[in-house]
Formats: sequence, C-alpha cells, structure tokens
Amino acid sequence: MRIGELARRSGVSIRSLRYYEEQGLLVSERSPRGQRHFREEAVERVLFVQRLYAAGLSSRTILELLPCVDSPSFDNSQAALERMAQEREKLSAHITELLETRDALDETMARARRLQPAG
Repeated sequence: MRIGELARRSGVSIRSLRYYEEQGLLVSERSPRGQRHFREEAVERVLFVQRLYAAGLSSRTILELLPCVDSPSFDNSQAALERMAQEREKLSAHITELLETRDALDETMARARRLQPAG
C-alpha cells in the first residue's frame, strides 16, 4: 500500500509516517519511481508505535524495543525487558505525579466552590 493509504488506515499523518521511517521505526520498499510501498503489517506497526508514543516512550527507546517484537530471541528479550522495566518505572513515577496534581486540582476546585454563593 502507498503512504496515503497507510495514513488513512492508521489515522496517522503522512508526515508522521515519514518521520517513523526516518527513525527506523517503519520500513517501506521503493518503487522504481521512488514511491513508498508498505506491507499490510505496517498498519499494526504504526498503531503499536503510536501506543508506545502515547505511553511517553521516545523514538529512540521504541527503536531499542523493536528487535524483541520483530525477531524475538533471548538476547533481544533480555535487553528489551531491562529497557521496558526502566520505562515502566518512569511511567509509574509520572502516574504518581499526575495523581498528585489531580488531587491538588480537586482541592483547589473544592475551595473555589466553597467561595461560590449558595444558589
């Protein structure tokens, strides 16, 4: 499929797909005229990359994890597990910070509501 169809099917912009390819997160084949052509599996790859981005992982970290997805082996799995454990710790810390921020916001909102006239 061409890049426009991949963008439509994955819901990701063409610009992002080009970036993913530039970063090594996505692979295309080139036609004799230089057009990108992607395999059917590219849709799932893009959605997977999007989920990892949404979780806060960088393109560099995602690139480090992809060998475990693409060609699982003991070495790949071990390295990926270590990297994922580091990322999980970061996510947990970020979740804790977000919960604290939400709680502070809830308290601020409660104070503001107490100041509102009864009505």
